[in-house]
Amino acid sequence: MAENINRRDFLGMTLGGIAAVGVGASLVAMKSSWDPLPSVVSAGFTTIDLSSMQEGEYRQVEYRGTPVYIIKKTVAMKKCEDRDVVVGDINYSVGIQICTHLGCIPSYNTNSAEFHCACHGGKFDVCGKNTFGPPPSPMKIPPFKIDGDKLVLGEEGPEYLKLVGKA
Repeated sequence: MAENINRRDFLGMTLGGIAAVGVGASLVAMKSSWDPLPSVVSAGFTTIDLSSMQEGEYRQVEYRGTPVYIIKKTVAMKKCEDRDVVVGDINYSVGIQICTHLGCIPSYNTNSAEFHCACHGGKFDVCGKNTFGPPPSPMKIPPFKIDGDKLVLGEEGPEYLKLVGKA
């Protein structure tokens, strides 16, 4: 009779051990499904070196799959205190280059220093503010931080918080 009790205990402990391993594997799988994908984590920040830009230069970069424009302003270009990004003593215009009407991507005209949306004729000035047509609001400003001569998209620095009124 003692053999049956020991055998029963052994089978119970084996079943309990297998169940514990199964629960542990399930928890690990569940946690890894909640973590962001590596492609999302790597796309979190985009760093742009502003030191190589010339006056009046327009540059388009990709940030989290959306186009972002950067314009190094000339003295003749319109200043926008509420939207300009100031690095040192140089003003830059930065924004997500998506029309706020229907989500089209407006093109930048360097001669007139304006964005033109081909979908419905909307226009934005060099600051990204809507000036003509159906766009209801200015182009959005992506979260950014200034790190020396570099602009880091994806991180909310004090300059960004000041522009959006959170500082």
